Amino acid sequence: MRIREMHERLPRGLREAVDEFSRHLAVVEGRSEHTVRAYTGDVVSLLDHAAYEGRSSVAELDITLLRGWLAARMGSGAARTSQARRAAAARAFTGWAHRTGRAPTDPGTQLATPRAHRGLPTVLRADQAATLVTTSPGHYRSPTAQGPAGGQDGPDNPESASSPGSAGSGNEDTGGTDGTDGGEGAGSAAGSALKLRDRAVLELLYATGVRVSELCNLDRPDVDHARQVVRVFGKGAKERAVPFGHPARHALDDWLRRGRPELVARGSRDALFLGVKGGRLQPTVVRRIVADAARAAGLPHTRPHDLRHSAATHLLDGGADLRAVQELLGHSSLASTQIYTHVSTERLRTAFNQAHPRA
Repeated sequence: MRIREMHERLPRGLREAVDEFSRHLAVVEGRSEHTVRAYTGDVVSLLDHAAYEGRSSVAELDITLLRGWLAARMGSGAARTSQARRAAAARAFTGWAHRTGRAPTDPGTQLATPRAHRGLPTVLRADQAATLVTTSPGHYRSPTAQGPAGGQDGPDNPESASSPGSAGSGNEDTGGTDGTDGGEGAGSAAGSALKLRDRAVLELLYATGVRVSELCNLDRPDVDHARQVVRVFGKGAKERAVPFGHPARHALDDWLRRGRPELVARGSRDALFLGVKGGRLQPTVVRRIVADAARAAGLPHTRPHDLRHSAATHLLDGGADLRAVQELLGHSSLASTQIYTHVSTERLRTAFNQAHPRA
């Protein structure tokens, strides 16, 4: 059953609680749209399970019910990474309910997080990354072409989790309106503008390692061309300054001088990157740009997050300090950044095994 249908059939008290929790995540905690959508969907699923078990208020939630809900999800074949996210969402909800007086206790404090198996991230070699960002994506397809390729930007892909009552982002490129870039011919003014945009998108993703959502939310004033620094607002609305190199600067200059004026619309004067109709560029379009560029370059399927992984790994390979990479990526915990040291170690091990006569 879809999350929206689950939400609508909840008892009134439970439905109002999850709606308030969703607003709290977005407004008070400043969580990203992706996190709000995922956590809200998980809590709706939890409360649907609670209603099935005869509970009609948040105060009736207990640790037995929480564990039963997680066990039921695991029994349906949910991935361990999804289970870890569900446990985090449940703890966030019960903690909020207790703090706001909706529940006398916080049963989530007793809920253990299922340990997720975390494999090494996909990382391109430096020469592969350079080829990808300089290859024309070749994305001018007919409106009947297949939709965006690629997955979620992040470790979790919430299963149809959506914020109840949401109607999209309100930007013109959602729902695939920019999925073909309007079918513009490569020789048209708009087609040339899109080529410049895509080149700048690819260069900036790899140069800075920003998340796809962070890239799409950039405004023109966020780019300091003189210092070659971009101001990024990451998770929790945390601000950081990220430098970029000369190739990205040249690509941005070309886009802003010769590309963006062809697409700019009255309602998107500040957005750095635009869709074909002039609205703010959407993450689904960026995912397709990266996937098309990888295909044109003869590389395996690549996502924007793979460029983020690659940028971090190549920085460490080049001698960058782990703390500096943590700051550049916007990780709140050093543990999130340390995964890239494992990638570098594995690359060294592979090189050793291939080259050393006594490996």
